[in-house]
Amino acid sequence: MPKRFLERFFPDPQKVKDIKALHFLGDVLHEPNLWHINRHAVSRAFLVGIFWCFIPIPFQMVVAAIFAIWLKSNLPMSVALVWISNPLTMPPIFYFNYWVGANILNRPLIGDEFVLSWAWLGDRIIEVGIPLYFGSLVCGLIFSITCYSLVQFFWTRAVRKNWQDRQMKRKNND
Repeated sequence: MPKRFLERFFPDPQKVKDIKALHFLGDVLHEPNLWHINRHAVSRAFLVGIFWCFIPIPFQMVVAAIFAIWLKSNLPMSVALVWISNPLTMPPIFYFNYWVGANILNRPLIGDEFVLSWAWLGDRIIEVGIPLYFGSLVCGLIFSITCYSLVQFFWTRAVRKNWQDRQMKRKNND
């Protein structure tokens, strides 16, 4: 069952709640769905984590945690999924976002003249930024909704299969 598999990787909620640096949050961390591993909390975690991993902003994990709390999704999974966009994967992900945004907005790609400098980026922030952020929103929405739907589908399928296996086992024992 997916729940048993995932439980091995998550921190103990009580240990997280006992961290003194997080006491300023009050009772926010006591919401049960932030720690439960069920179909709804996990699928919402995929929705939150995958969406924010596609958005090029600093402190993605903090924003994902805020949205996880707001949507009552599984907090550790929401934050962990943001790490899909890590320093190794950010360039291809964000270039793909830029490519999608430039194609949707019908803008020419700026690729051959790219120079890795603050001056170049400052001069081209509007030319690059608008397609990048538009493409990031589009990709984030598409991939997060797709992952949400896939988690819902495969979780339900696994539970049904498990239930059918138990039914067959009971029939064979009778």
